Amino acid sequence: MNSMIVLKTLGMLLLCEAATMLPSVIVAAINGEHAVFAFLGSMAIAAAIGLALFPIRVKDKIIRYKEGFAIVTFGWLMVSIIGALPFLFTGALPSFVDAFFETVSGFTTTGATVINNVEVLPRSLLFWRSFTHWLGGMGILVLALALAPALGVGTFQILKSESPGPISIKLTPRVNNTAKILYITYTVITLAEVLLLVLGGMPLFDSLVHTFGTLGTGGFSIRNASIGAYNNVYFEVIITIFMVASGVNFSLYYIAFKNKSAREFLRDPEFKTYLYIIAAAIIMITLNLKGKVFDGLLESLRHASFQVASIITTTGFATTNYDSWPDFSRAVLFVLMFIGACAGSTGGSVKVIRIHLLFKYMKREVNRLIHPRSVTAVKIGDFPVQEEVLSGVMAFTMFYMVIFIAASLLLAVQGHDLVSSASAVAATLGNVGPGFGMVGPATTYSSLSDFSKLLLSFCMILGRLEIYTVIALLSPRFWKR
Repeated sequence: MNSMIVLKTLGMLLLCEAATMLPSVIVAAINGEHAVFAFLGSMAIAAAIGLALFPIRVKDKIIRYKEGFAIVTFGWLMVSIIGALPFLFTGALPSFVDAFFETVSGFTTTGATVINNVEVLPRSLLFWRSFTHWLGGMGILVLALALAPALGVGTFQILKSESPGPISIKLTPRVNNTAKILYITYTVITLAEVLLLVLGGMPLFDSLVHTFGTLGTGGFSIRNASIGAYNNVYFEVIITIFMVASGVNFSLYYIAFKNKSAREFLRDPEFKTYLYIIAAAIIMITLNLKGKVFDGLLESLRHASFQVASIITTTGFATTNYDSWPDFSRAVLFVLMFIGACAGSTGGSVKVIRIHLLFKYMKREVNRLIHPRSVTAVKIGDFPVQEEVLSGVMAFTMFYMVIFIAASLLLAVQGHDLVSSASAVAATLGNVGPGFGMVGPATTYSSLSDFSKLLLSFCMILGRLEIYTVIALLSPRFWKR
């Protein structure tokens, strides 16, 4: 492996992270907060390490799959460690494990928190906490590629290693141009949501941080009761719409804009399946809540719609304590944690396209039992799916379930109840955030042991990087020449 190109890229990444802390410094200065020194110190450390690594001379500038895996995995670990420094320096989270957990949760757009009362935090720290969602949503390394010229031949390996979904999409021949297109689209949608929330009466600061959480499908809020604290139907409708929009493959927005036609969405099988699942889940939960939790149909629909959108897109915002809902509604939400959003979106979990392909694969196998001599290709729309892609989907799903079971058992053996253990792993591996039981929407992860927090931090990174990238580095064969 070419370790020099890995170190050089990590140096560039740290310089980018130092620059991304500048808005938090400005927020701290405007509000006269002592946290300004914590951010300046964190920026200095990130910049110093970055300046030490970036000037490294590299003879071989080719980034192969090994370098891509190493850059992405170590890059996410490194930005999380440096990103935890403001929490440590301000004393908001004096424990490194807690600060690391919170930052990993931010960058991986999980939204699981160990902070019991976020409303006492400095505004600059609240801004940074939510801004990590926005940065991590499209990928911190995608941002680095967008800001800097291509480091060398093969930077697509970085994009591929960090991209969510079984099939990577390159919108232009140049990787950094693809990254720029993705972030321009991301920024335009971000500004649209901020504007709509402000027009509805939400303060500008609140609008910004909640938009970061929505577009990044993260879910950090500046209110202890999350979006429910506002008790505002307009805010909930806007956030629901943008959560669903953030769960869509972002390349579809660019293609639709380029072709000046919204038909691209209706032609996409994953998008249609995504909407069908959302509609079915909303109907089931609405009917289950009516008369049991809420008296009226509209009130039931209001909370069911928001919570379904929040969970399937792996955002994690809440308007109410859904952990107190009937078992059927909770079961539907739990299943949604394993489905997730569309590939190429900022959402996490298994992804709709994989679920779609799994069902088509099962349908084909049943058909083979009935007609042994039949030869049927699994298709996405009109296009046949290669067998290696299907094998990859099957292997990914198996990996996902094995990790889910193993991590759940590791939590349960520490004395946590099964519901809390299983939902904590499902919520972190799927980058959802809150789960059920002791990690539900009305509580936090603060009561867990340091071992549990580190385990769940690992699950967050595994989920965000889609397992293979991290697992490959753990294999001894990866490090052999």
